[in-house]
Amino acid sequence: METVNQRSTGSELADVFEACGQGFLSTQCLATNQHKAFAAILACRTAAMGSHTLICNTCDHQKICYNSCRNRHCPKCQYARQLVWVEKLKAKLLPVRYFHLVFTVPEVLRPLFYLNQKTCYDLLFTSSALAVKKTSLNPVFLGAETGCLSILHTWGQSLSYHPHIHMLVPAGGIDPDQSQWIPTHRKFFVPVKALSSIFRGVLNSGLKVLLSKNLLRIPQDQTRLYSNPEQLKKALYEKNWHVYIKKTFKGAGQVISYLGRYTHRVAISNSRIINTDGENVSFRWKDYRDNKQKIMTLHVHEFARRFLRHILPSRFYKIRYYGILASSSGNAKLGMCLDLLGKPQIRSPLEGLSSYQILEKILGPTAFACPCCLVGKMIHNPDLKKNDSS
Repeated sequence: METVNQRSTGSELADVFEACGQGFLSTQCLATNQHKAFAAILACRTAAMGSHTLICNTCDHQKICYNSCRNRHCPKCQYARQLVWVEKLKAKLLPVRYFHLVFTVPEVLRPLFYLNQKTCYDLLFTSSALAVKKTSLNPVFLGAETGCLSILHTWGQSLSYHPHIHMLVPAGGIDPDQSQWIPTHRKFFVPVKALSSIFRGVLNSGLKVLLSKNLLRIPQDQTRLYSNPEQLKKALYEKNWHVYIKKTFKGAGQVISYLGRYTHRVAISNSRIINTDGENVSFRWKDYRDNKQKIMTLHVHEFARRFLRHILPSRFYKIRYYGILASSSGNAKLGMCLDLLGKPQIRSPLEGLSSYQILEKILGPTAFACPCCLVGKMIHNPDLKKNDSS
C-alpha cells in the first residue's frame, strides 16, 4: 500500500504558516474566518485532515490519500473547483464578443473597505454593475439591456490590499422592445471616462447612504475625514476614478479559458513561492509599473499577515451575475438572447455526473489509472477509510 500527497514541489504557503507558529496568531487581531483559514491551510492534505483509501478495481492495489481542507482560500484546493466551474459556465455564456473591465476604488477608501468588508464589497459589486447597466441603457451609447459576470479580488501582486472587480460584459444587449439583439458598434458602450464618472457617482451615492445610517465603522485615523461631508467629497473627487478595459474576446470559448485564471484564484499560488528558511519567505511578483517579474522577500509574519488580509467574510459570494446573465432571470433572458442571435442552448456535459465522473471527464481517463497494473482504475473504497488518528 502506498501513501499519496507526498510533497513534489518546493516551499508552499503551509510551510510559511508552519514557520509562523501558534505564537503568531496570539499576537494578531484576526477574525474567526481568518483563524479558520490559517488552520485549514496548515492541515490541508496531512494526517490532521484524515484520509481515504483508493483501491484498484483490477489488481486491488491500494493508496491512502490525505483529505483536502476545501477552504476556498487554500491554493491546493482550487484547481478542481475551477475546472468544474469553467465547464459548467459554458452553458451560461452567450456566443458573442466580450469585454474585460476592471473597477477599482481610490486608495483613500481602502481602510474603510477593510473595516467593513461585507458591506463595502457588496457596494462595490452593485455600483460597478449599475454603472454598466446605466451606460448600456443610455440610447446615446447602446440603448439596450446587457449583463455582466463580476469577480472580486482584493490583492495586488505584492499581497497589498487592493479591492477591485474583474468584470466580463457581452458586446451587446436586448433592445427595450426585446425584439432584437443590438451589438456594440464602438470600442465599448461608452467612453471609458464617462463610465468611470458614472461608477464614481453611483458608489459615492451608496457610500453616502451607508454613512448617513451609521452602518459603517470609521477607521480611527480617518475620523475627521468622515465627519466632514465636504472634505470627504473633495478627497473622493480630487482624482479621476479609472475603469480599465483590458481585452476584447471574440467568443465565449476564449472567455471561458481566460476566466479559469481569475475565478478561483487566491492571493498567492504555491508556484509563486520560491523558498522559505523559517525566518523569511521569497516570492515572485510582477511590478506593473515596468511590467517586470521581480522577487520580494518578507519576514514570515509579515507575509502571513498580508495573506490573511484577503480572507473573505464567511458565506460571501465573490462571483456574481447581473442583468441578462443573472440567475434570477438568466434562464428566460438567456433563452431570449439565444433566439435573437439564432444560436442553440448549450448544455453542460457535466450535468448529472458524480464528482468522480466529473474529474475523470475533465482530467482524462488516465487520471485514476492504477500505477501498479496500468489497466485498472483507482476507485474510492469507503470501507477502507482511515480515521483522523491513523
